[in-house]
Amino acid sequence: MPPRHHQPEALLASLSTERGRSDRLTHTEQLPAREARYAPWPEGIRQEVVAAAAELGVLLPWAHQAEAMDLAAAGRTTVIATGTASGKSLGYLAPVLSELLTGTEARNGRGATALYLAPTKALAADQRRRAAELVPDRVRVALYDGDTPPQEREWVRQYASYVLTNPDMLHRGILPAHPRWSSFLKALKYVVIDECHTYRGVFGSHVAQVLRRLRRLCARYGASPTFLLASATTAEPAVTAQRLTGLPATAVTEDCSPRGPLVFALWEPPLTENVGEHGAPVRRSATAEAGYLLTDLVHDGTRTVVFVRSRRAAELVALQAQEQLGHPLAARVAAYRGGYLAEERRALERDLHTGRLLGLASTSALELGVDVSGLDAVLLAGYPGTRASLWQQAGRAGREGQGALAVLIARDDPLDTYLVHHPDALFATPVEATVLDPDNPHVLAPHLCAAAAELPLTDADLELFGPSSEPLLPVLERRGLLRRRSDGSWYWTRRERAVDGVDLRGSGGSPVQIVEADTGRLLGTVDAEAAHTTVHTGAVHLHQGRTYLVREFDLESSVALVSPANPPYTTSARDVTSISILSTDTTEEWGEAQLSFGSVEVVNQVVGYLRKRISTGEILGESKLDLPPRTLRTRAVWWSVTEDQLLDATIPFDQLPGAAHAAEHASIGLLPLFATCDRWDIGGVSVPLHPDTGLPTVFVYDGHSGGAGFAERGFHRAVVWLTATRDAIAACECDRGCPSCVQSPKCGNGNEPLDKAAAIRLLTTLLAHAPNRPDPADAPDAVGSPGASGTSGASDAPDAPDAPDAPDEGSTGPADGAADDATGDAAG
Repeated sequence: MPPRHHQPEALLASLSTERGRSDRLTHTEQLPAREARYAPWPEGIRQEVVAAAAELGVLLPWAHQAEAMDLAAAGRTTVIATGTASGKSLGYLAPVLSELLTGTEARNGRGATALYLAPTKALAADQRRRAAELVPDRVRVALYDGDTPPQEREWVRQYASYVLTNPDMLHRGILPAHPRWSSFLKALKYVVIDECHTYRGVFGSHVAQVLRRLRRLCARYGASPTFLLASATTAEPAVTAQRLTGLPATAVTEDCSPRGPLVFALWEPPLTENVGEHGAPVRRSATAEAGYLLTDLVHDGTRTVVFVRSRRAAELVALQAQEQLGHPLAARVAAYRGGYLAEERRALERDLHTGRLLGLASTSALELGVDVSGLDAVLLAGYPGTRASLWQQAGRAGREGQGALAVLIARDDPLDTYLVHHPDALFATPVEATVLDPDNPHVLAPHLCAAAAELPLTDADLELFGPSSEPLLPVLERRGLLRRRSDGSWYWTRRERAVDGVDLRGSGGSPVQIVEADTGRLLGTVDAEAAHTTVHTGAVHLHQGRTYLVREFDLESSVALVSPANPPYTTSARDVTSISILSTDTTEEWGEAQLSFGSVEVVNQVVGYLRKRISTGEILGESKLDLPPRTLRTRAVWWSVTEDQLLDATIPFDQLPGAAHAAEHASIGLLPLFATCDRWDIGGVSVPLHPDTGLPTVFVYDGHSGGAGFAERGFHRAVVWLTATRDAIAACECDRGCPSCVQSPKCGNGNEPLDKAAAIRLLTTLLAHAPNRPDPADAPDAVGSPGASGTSGASDAPDAPDAPDAPDEGSTGPADGAADDATGDAAG
């Protein structure tokens, strides 16, 4: 069916006015078209590449592409930080492929090599296709990832010129086997790091250390490759690139590509007749609303991608649209998410690229630079966590220069509600800086072990790995992980592989396999950190529109056995959390109140799950679970108030638990606006009388071992963060609290107790004597080293080179310590 509407204004009018939904639009932003600015091809670009680009319709590069090519040819570490569809790929591919073409003239046909790193397998596969379009076959381009058959891997090591992989494979497969890669590393001229803005938090910190290990081994083989990075528009891209690679970097930021007009709408789903916990009003979920809008768009022939926040939501949106469309259009809608098998992912990518699929519901796996031309609309079912991701997702549409529509659909959540009613927070605010901390000892220690296993560490290596490396080495020696030789070098002492103790993505261990019990068929995987809450015994699991019940969750073998089922309910895990202060790095006096930052220990245990009716969310029952507790040492920001302040705020002690709990929920919901994090990166606990402070205390902590820098950002920006939290609660129209302000769908206490009015008074009292200073938006990123006091200090390394588990999706707390935390969906 041909599309009925081509212009974004007409598409939006069809979705809103023509279908009686205009009251759901809270704001419309018009982004004008932009004219292109071109430059000549730089002299160093080979004519074969220029001719191939011309065949693809590129007669001249845009000016920012040419600038990047010149910097690359000069051997400068370069980061291209321009908008979506601005041709970043050509900016680095042209100099890289030109060098590789020259390398084919060497006697062995491989006088130069290049390595490409992508955060997802889908992106690497897409880049392989792009590279093959620009160079003749004598430049051997090859994928090397977990899906590469064993018989092909030796060929890649021996003959490939351009190897496309991901940080995980570089860490686990290439660096430990560097003698077998010696000819490749010896000739390595370029390292391309695509979508580098995704390397943030603990994952980014790990990748930064992997890149330092790569640089060290390259030097061993006499190579000094040039690093080329591509990023979404982000604050301080050169600083991010330098922190990631350890090398001074130059940023290319002026976007000279053409852009069609973009209409960006903010959309709030309607209230339903249903009521939630404690009678709170409930809006239609962003997932359900996205399903309706996707149905309408596909019915009109509009090519659309829906970005959702979880794997389950991707399945639900696709299933809803399929059911509403019916035959034959239902076959042109699908879900795309991590956890699918390789052949399923590749088939979906092909179908989307060719246009066979009209609608796709995807997790962030497709947010990145996979070339999806011809899309007319993008729906965002919930704020993706950062403005950088927001613009990346919105930029998936209109990549051929046509007008495009983007719609942000608010979840029933404090942050989403705030944003759709405060559009300046999205459209008049610059994107965030990327937060990562390579010096985090929980990250650095296992990489020192891995580096020593690859090649004994010497004093000359310590500068490469950063200032925290020297004090860590004797600690690792005392724990029997490293040993110092008489020549002063350090080497790995264990039989097992050191890299197996490093979990780059902080997922807390090997993925859990989801296996169909009756057939033994592998359906997919789920990250270890999310397994306790998503595939526990009794959980409802969705896979490609089919529903399963988890019959057994085997912790020892990391397997969840499932059977087909069609229950009339969904499941939601409940957990309990306690927190203790290990050390305090810094404290600010806010009058009688105190704001602190330091190291904490969080103990979390999933204790049960709720069954909720699919149609209404009504709670049908609760079942107990017997799963082991999980301990996390991390970084936190916390604030405490005194008894006198509670009296001034007219908060009697019986209202205090509800006030603190409500303030905690809302502050967790709003922190992603002020730190480069998603809600699932952080957790929280509120305690009416905490034993370590002796005062009512609210904690917000990083959900990754050793910290990720988000809590520290919250500490530096606490005044604006907590002011926005109070204002968001006060502006909500509900009477007693709802999911748009203080309720959390993940709360393990069933959102009890919560006191909205008392939370406003509590935060107002806290902020009354807050320092009157400008917003430190450029505050230094987290340095990550635990404080020197208490039971943890700068010299306190992790117990072993494997990171402890991070918090799971879901949240709870005991009556005296309500918690709220969640985990995300790993891409691809």
